Amino acid sequence: MAASPATGPAAADADTTVQPDLLARVARDIVAADETAFARVFKAYAAARAALGLALVLAPWAASLLGSRPELVLLIIGLAYAAQAIVQWVLPMRGGVGWSIAARRRRQWMGTVGLDMLAFSALHLLEPRSNLNYAALLVLPVLMAGVMSTRIVSLATTSAGALVLLAGVWRAHDGSVDSAVLLTQAGLAGAGLFVISLLAGELAHRLAREERAARGSMALARQQAQLNRLVLEEMPEGVLVIDRRLRLRAANPAAQAMMGLAPRRSALPQPLDADPGWAPLQAAVEEAYAQGSWPEAVRELPLGRSGDEPVRVMVRARFTRRRTSGDDVTPPEDICVLFVEDVRTVQSRQRQDKLAAMGRVSAGIAHEIRNPLAAIAQATALLREDSLAPQQSRLADIVADNAERLRRIVDDVIDLAATGAAMARELDLGDAVVKACSDWRATAAALGGLDDRLQLQMPAAAALTRFDTEHLRRTLVNLLDNAARHASMRPGAIQVSVQPASNEHWHLDVASDGPPITLEVERYLFEPFFSTRSLGTGLGLYICRELCERNGASIEYLRQGTAHRHHNLFRVRMQRIAGGG
Repeated sequence: MAASPATGPAAADADTTVQPDLLARVARDIVAADETAFARVFKAYAAARAALGLALVLAPWAASLLGSRPELVLLIIGLAYAAQAIVQWVLPMRGGVGWSIAARRRRQWMGTVGLDMLAFSALHLLEPRSNLNYAALLVLPVLMAGVMSTRIVSLATTSAGALVLLAGVWRAHDGSVDSAVLLTQAGLAGAGLFVISLLAGELAHRLAREERAARGSMALARQQAQLNRLVLEEMPEGVLVIDRRLRLRAANPAAQAMMGLAPRRSALPQPLDADPGWAPLQAAVEEAYAQGSWPEAVRELPLGRSGDEPVRVMVRARFTRRRTSGDDVTPPEDICVLFVEDVRTVQSRQRQDKLAAMGRVSAGIAHEIRNPLAAIAQATALLREDSLAPQQSRLADIVADNAERLRRIVDDVIDLAATGAAMARELDLGDAVVKACSDWRATAAALGGLDDRLQLQMPAAAALTRFDTEHLRRTLVNLLDNAARHASMRPGAIQVSVQPASNEHWHLDVASDGPPITLEVERYLFEPFFSTRSLGTGLGLYICRELCERNGASIEYLRQGTAHRHHNLFRVRMQRIAGGG
């Protein structure tokens, strides 16, 4: 077909927020348009038919004033055509519900091109020798057939018009004029109709291709704009757009929060002098425009509304220039794009990077220390096998104790660094806890501990969860070791329980009856290298937290009231799998 009447993207998307520049407005208008080029051409065709119908009514009347008497049948055909053309122009044809494009095209062709061919052919054949040249009217339906129809239908319509011209010559021939001349004129006119039809069809095809390409490009541009807007909205870094007149043109949600603006409610653009809290930013941008680049000295600024605590932000800037296009008469302007980030976020990221770097370095150092430390421990053990003076024996004990402490620190650091991604699998939490506690109790008994201090409370049914088995064992053993160091020596001093928290989580609790942990210590419980014991490594609870996070779980400390025997409670919250418990 010559052109597609299908509409572009729905007009409901036209209310998408777009920056008020010319290109965006043009793109929005094109994409949101409800009509294609074919629809606009068809409307113009309907208006031309209405005007032509009036001309067909008025032309015989004007000819009668000059002494010519038109045939009644010509007047009737002209009136009928004018009435149909005017009604169709005022009340345009619309396809029924569920009509296909082809069905709508056939109906439009029959109501316009087909009717025009019938009416103009009748006018030409009924009065071929009339002073009014009705044959010239055949150009209109031939032209529109090339625009509206397929090439076969267009050529068929043109052939019908050429045959009408030849038939008009046959009817008008009375012997006074050489018939060869008249047939030659009709043949040339028919050839002209074919040229018009082919050119109109080619132009219509090209228009349709360009329109489809334009609509596809606009759809892609709109999709890209939506993706860019989504990225800006989700960015943790703030983005500000400020023009040379020091007006805030745009700001993403992160920047709005830093500036104290209500998200999606603040009218933009806004002048920077609208709030005293933006004065440092205004002065920096003004200086940047004066210098042509962002000042090296201005890298950190206070930002926020007056009356609120300002947020110190790190600032980076880029300059761009908005260009004019098309009929846009707005002069080009410079735009300053600022990237702002909370200083606290930057510092936190730097701390995390330092911790990660220190962890790698510590793991390397610990690995290098392990061999000399083993040699020291072995030499000390050999030295203690001999008879030593009391003072020397005490010094050997000090060396052995500190070597053992260093060994534990080295083992913890290496184990933490070597713990990679969790190999989580489905397991019965109750069975895994019972097995780990049994191993721990056996080890404690072998070292002279009291194994009756540990009590278990397990659910009757299977408690299915997803956790790395080795990570769960290490977490539980660390919590039990920590509880054993602070709990009393009475039976039941340490209590381990597994209980459902909700339909989605299990709670693994390790409680002890030791003295409650103070608030000063509580805030540093899960920090690395923090310990209240002189011989402690400060890595046990930190390793527990790391292992839990790698398995999608969490750990917290809860201080229970004086009504409970077990004052200290460490709770691991982990996923609950359907079908368990």
